[in-house]
Amino acid sequence: MTKNKLAIIGGSGLYDVESFDKREFLEISTSWGKPSDKILKTSYNNKEVYFLPRHGKGHFISPSRINFRANIDALKQLGVTDIVSVSAVGSLKEDLPPGKFVIVDQFIDRTFARNKTFFDDEIVAHVSMAHPTSNGLMDACEEAIKKENIDYQRGGTYVVMEGPQFSTLAESNLYRSWNADVIGMTNMPEAKLAREAEVRYASVSMVTDYDCWHPDHENVDVQQVIKVLLGNATKAKKMIKNLIENFENHINPNDPTNNCLDVAIITDPEKRTQKTIDKLKNIAGRVLIK
Repeated sequence: MTKNKLAIIGGSGLYDVESFDKREFLEISTSWGKPSDKILKTSYNNKEVYFLPRHGKGHFISPSRINFRANIDALKQLGVTDIVSVSAVGSLKEDLPPGKFVIVDQFIDRTFARNKTFFDDEIVAHVSMAHPTSNGLMDACEEAIKKENIDYQRGGTYVVMEGPQFSTLAESNLYRSWNADVIGMTNMPEAKLAREAEVRYASVSMVTDYDCWHPDHENVDVQQVIKVLLGNATKAKKMIKNLIENFENHINPNDPTNNCLDVAIITDPEKRTQKTIDKLKNIAGRVLIK
């Protein structure tokens, strides 16, 4: 029976969970290079959890330079079965003010300068992204947020832009016309790669600003964002403690992520070299190595 393990990928403003005990920092190597930083292995109420700062501790990696493939591979090596992304976003709607959390269930990927798949050499796979987040994991996030009385919205579309610059006014209004809820720079291709690795994924977006569309908030200022980030990070750390306690109660054994590679790999087995199989062993060994 698979042991369920939770990992948190922290975004802007959330680089560590200092209050957790039994802290061990793991340096993991992958076929895709090094992850963003050492991975914190820790525990809360005797429950094991992993934490990875997406931008590196101290925020030194630009969104376009994040090694998303190494991050997901490293967590998969550690036996992680569930990932909750916690990230800072801009709001595209009046009723999503700074400080509000959004449990995202859809994405629009506008990135163009990133490696978006593990299956880019010899072995081709097409996983479904129709429903990119795990419903059970979203239930766990909602329960954890409610317990802290954090203002939140269940469900929302996250536009992922390349960055690192913020939007133009024309872009911001375009995304609003699509009825998107929030905008950020990091959940893609992270969600796609988690699906390829058969790791359940959920995203909690913490609103820091109104992008630039709002007439009373025309410019996004990093210093203003940081002030909101700090408040959000405090709330997020409380939410994470609740998540560690409850996520296993919401796991769906029939989650489509669990065995999605069974119907995704299209390449003829005779075309698969041992070199590529070895490269993909952590991600797809379940289906490639018989």
